[in-house]
Amino acid sequence: MGKVTGFLEIDRQEQKYQPASDRIRHFKEFTLPLEDKEVERQAARCMDCGIPYCHGPVGCPVNNQIPDWNDLIYNGDWEEAARNLHSTNNFPEFTGRICPAPCEEACTLNLEDVPVAIKTVEQAIADKAYAEGWIKPEPPAVKTGKTVAVVGSGPAGMAAAQQLARAGHTVHVYERQQKAGGLMRYGIPDFKMEKHYIDRRVEQMEAEGVVFHYGADVGVSVTVDELKHRHDALLLTCGAERPRDPGLPGMDLQGCMYAMPFLVQQNRRVGGEDVSGEAPFWAGGKHVVVIGGGDTASDCVGTSFRQGALSVTQLDIRQRPPEKEDKLAVWPFWPTKMRTSSSQAEGADREFAAATLEIVGEDGHVTGVKCARVDEKRVPIPGSEFILRAELVLAAIGFAGPAEGTYLEELKDEMARDARGNILADTDAYKTSVDGIFAAGDVRRGQSLVVWAIREGRQAARSIDLHLTGSTNLPR
Repeated sequence: MGKVTGFLEIDRQEQKYQPASDRIRHFKEFTLPLEDKEVERQAARCMDCGIPYCHGPVGCPVNNQIPDWNDLIYNGDWEEAARNLHSTNNFPEFTGRICPAPCEEACTLNLEDVPVAIKTVEQAIADKAYAEGWIKPEPPAVKTGKTVAVVGSGPAGMAAAQQLARAGHTVHVYERQQKAGGLMRYGIPDFKMEKHYIDRRVEQMEAEGVVFHYGADVGVSVTVDELKHRHDALLLTCGAERPRDPGLPGMDLQGCMYAMPFLVQQNRRVGGEDVSGEAPFWAGGKHVVVIGGGDTASDCVGTSFRQGALSVTQLDIRQRPPEKEDKLAVWPFWPTKMRTSSSQAEGADREFAAATLEIVGEDGHVTGVKCARVDEKRVPIPGSEFILRAELVLAAIGFAGPAEGTYLEELKDEMARDARGNILADTDAYKTSVDGIFAAGDVRRGQSLVVWAIREGRQAARSIDLHLTGSTNLPR
């Protein structure tokens, strides 16, 4: 738990940020880590809860044993805390940076709006584990002779591949891009998580026997049938990349685009990949309008500021949420309340209860976005129309499922899909309707969090290990 009276004696402290005026000048992370002693003080605030909702399915999809490692940190045993943390989460340095921390919303102290700084402690443990050399490859003592193909190297694919390799299987990861990480690398900006954290995990996994194949577009450059013949099992962790179409008149105007091409190109640029042969997607010197109220929209806001946008306006069709939730009605679940991301705090104008009606332009190029206020049923209110100036419009209203074509085209007569178009598989066996093929992560559950992808990758690995050998020691 921590110190018995810690929650009474110690105030909540979080990592601080560089000032917005400084951080928008670069794409690096801008958080200012706490000193070890302060992290230990924050861990000491963990209470002796009767039911610690923080680490159950409500608060933490990977079931991090949060009270346990808080107690270990409070007592100064960082190395054992790192072992405990890694027993449930393959990549805590990822989740410590980019998970929205439902664990903190589920913390008992959140009833008083001062939850334990769980995310800060988690990141500190993971970073110290690397700094002290505690993270080492864990190759298996015995090989099973079985081989597994993992299609996609996002967090679900990486987690599954690492678990399977440690269980003794030979694992081959097939990735369409030139580097591993999926949208965790190419969709999430470096100012939220620098990509050398992914690179060093890839190095660890390669030392454990995982083989990465880059530029391998399954269904195009290599067929599913080929992979089935090469391997004893196939796991699809390809994500949910198909953008949701806003269906707006004028989306074909120059200067209108979906969020992902914009974010991916900038992440490739920051990562040193050659984008010189591509049309530049650039917000510098422009008035930018971002359609959507979620994390991807927020990433577009922060990226636009760093590229030098003159202004950024974010449109959200939802009513402005309350400043504070009704704790007794929603706790320990994730509440709807007013939240301001670090990117929005850098100077974005936010328009709530605003429906986008159409994109307007001149001579084939966007000049503005026509909007209207909506009522609580999201119906436009007559006479409330207004136009926002825009030279760049980014649609970030979510994802509609896995990308069509490629491997799905090859499997269209065999692969069952759910009502939303995702690959159909349950959360016990993660088996698809095609024998020997499994699915996990966003390709199965739809657009979700990194922490859910890690959970599903780990659970799918256990199912595959059981399928191939008849028994398994992998945790569920």
